[in-house]
Amino acid sequence: MSTTDSPQPRPRRFAASGPLTGRIRVPGDKSISHRSLMLGALAVGETRVAGLLEGEDVLATAAAMRAMGAQIERRGDGEWRIHGVGVGGLMQPAGALDMGNSGTSTRLLMGLLASHPLTATFIGDASLSKRPMGRVTEPLSRMGADFTGAPGGRLPLTLRGLSPAVPIEYRLPVASAQVKSAVLLAGLNTPGITTVIEPVPTRDHSERMLRGFGAHLEVERDADGARVIRLTGEAELRAQDIVVPGDPSSAAFFAVAALLVPGSDLTIENVGLNPTRAALFDVLRAMGGNIEEIDRRDVGGEPVADLHVRHSVLTGIEVDPAVVPSMVDEFPVLFVAASLAQGRTVTRGLEELRVKESDRIAVMRAALDLAGARVTETEDGLIIDGTGGDPLHGGSNRPVPTHLDHRIAMSMAVAGLASANGVEVDDTRPIATSFPTFESLIDQAVTAS
Repeated sequence: MSTTDSPQPRPRRFAASGPLTGRIRVPGDKSISHRSLMLGALAVGETRVAGLLEGEDVLATAAAMRAMGAQIERRGDGEWRIHGVGVGGLMQPAGALDMGNSGTSTRLLMGLLASHPLTATFIGDASLSKRPMGRVTEPLSRMGADFTGAPGGRLPLTLRGLSPAVPIEYRLPVASAQVKSAVLLAGLNTPGITTVIEPVPTRDHSERMLRGFGAHLEVERDADGARVIRLTGEAELRAQDIVVPGDPSSAAFFAVAALLVPGSDLTIENVGLNPTRAALFDVLRAMGGNIEEIDRRDVGGEPVADLHVRHSVLTGIEVDPAVVPSMVDEFPVLFVAASLAQGRTVTRGLEELRVKESDRIAVMRAALDLAGARVTETEDGLIIDGTGGDPLHGGSNRPVPTHLDHRIAMSMAVAGLASANGVEVDDTRPIATSFPTFESLIDQAVTAS
């Protein structure tokens, strides 16, 4: 059961309590963890995964793959072992697949199952059940899958897969790694070539990992500069040994906290710096943030480095909308950084944030208002006038509503560390979906000073 299904909220007040110092290591990358389990479950042989993120979202993926025949176990040393069933070998699940709060699990698994001859019902918590699934079901329906869901294409939703499915050429109408990945995963068990055209590049973990597992996948640019991804179906995947790098989305909270809290000098170890994911760190540097990469290296085909972050005076900027796909999940904590910068920060092109676990534009505007920031909401972003480095002075003792959204909760925890009076988050339970050690790492980093 998801912690967010527990009847009692778990509020916490986060307040300034000294600089963040020492060395910390954030959990494994969530995107890579999900894909390791899914592709390992379709591979022949035993896949071994070290550093898997053991948050609720990823555990929901593991439970779903077990329900369809894969053998997945966690060893005492923290390594995960996956015995796959082969492409096309997934079995009919006996009951509904409970995705908890995980939109990634839901959308990627819909793709994976769309080209298998089985029926599966997806259910989730209250937050996930509000999220639209149409952007995934539309292309998968073209491949032959059939979907019956709640009004608006929401969960609970039943999928009836088709095998053999129909290969398609699909041009993404919006930049979405989840939609791209869902179509490619459906293509694994589809005869012929499945093509996805991506006008704006998004995170490319699926392409990297599909190749690593042995799928035949080609990427080229068309005359307009769009990425054209072609996957040859009926693939035979081979088991792999995978080391999951630290999640840059998780590292983002500590990087921003260290930049904002005076006296901070923090090293975040083993952070994945895939160029389709790491734009936040470039934006923070453009604002004046002191973030140094140490021991840059490759781990399992992914660029990794330790990040040395020191307190900095930030300056507001206009954020180029072109970077949105490479940092879409990090905007809530960037809004916090902008709230303490000198001058104005303008963000645009963030429509995608309105259909995340919450409407992250509206929710962060309301949360930062409570914390004492000067924020203006627009149709596709926020305009923030910073304090010039002074702590936030909230004008309300009311808890910040997080709407069961883990990134809102963690972002406002960071705001609390950089505030004069602290910020009370109404419920910290959702944090466990992606970053179960978040609170203990904050305590560790502050205590180290």
